[in-house]
Amino acid sequence: MQQARPVTTNQNGPHEDTEAAVRRHLQSEFLKPIQAHNQQAFDEINTQVESWGGPIILDSCCGVGESTAKLAELHPQAMVIGVDKSAHRVDRHSHYQTSENGQRYWVVRADLNDFWRLANRANWQPQKHCIFYPNPWPKSAHLARRWHGSPVWKDVVALGGTLQMRSNWSLYLLEVAQALKVSGHYADISLLADDADPITPFERKYKNSGQALWQLHANLSKEP
Repeated sequence: MQQARPVTTNQNGPHEDTEAAVRRHLQSEFLKPIQAHNQQAFDEINTQVESWGGPIILDSCCGVGESTAKLAELHPQAMVIGVDKSAHRVDRHSHYQTSENGQRYWVVRADLNDFWRLANRANWQPQKHCIFYPNPWPKSAHLARRWHGSPVWKDVVALGGTLQMRSNWSLYLLEVAQALKVSGHYADISLLADDADPITPFERKYKNSGQALWQLHANLSKEP
């Protein structure tokens, strides 16, 4: 099996502009128009959410949806919604599908820059929000491409719930913790247990390559 390369970056630590970028986006409105296909994808799944009325788990950047299916196995009482913008990845989900056991989950193709905003406008309140192994964009000049450096980050925070993230690049999660602190939330970062079963193909690949895997937990509950 081909070994996964560790993340390489020209940063010596968390990006020095992280907090400033977050503050700027918190104080401004993300005006990019919602694309029609993202609106349609959201409307279709939102109909399911409204008729469900129970706990929701959002699996963002779900890729092929292996994590979505596994989360549904772990949380049979919840509706699990996986979202990824890649048609190629979403179309491969059937290989990982486990819904024959009766789990309640969907895998949706949509751009999260639009989907998160639409979910926030619709007052979604996921019990848990998972973002496993997002694209790290490790070059210093690409801070704005990382989720916590983008205008849509405030919608992630506004959705609330328990935020759970995983990455093989610790600096990414350290920056997320800084971004959350600006919004008044504390994040806990720790190493993923060695005996944890891989929940995504990337996690399996990184683990087999001997890389350290990190996880972040934060309570973004809207309760005071």
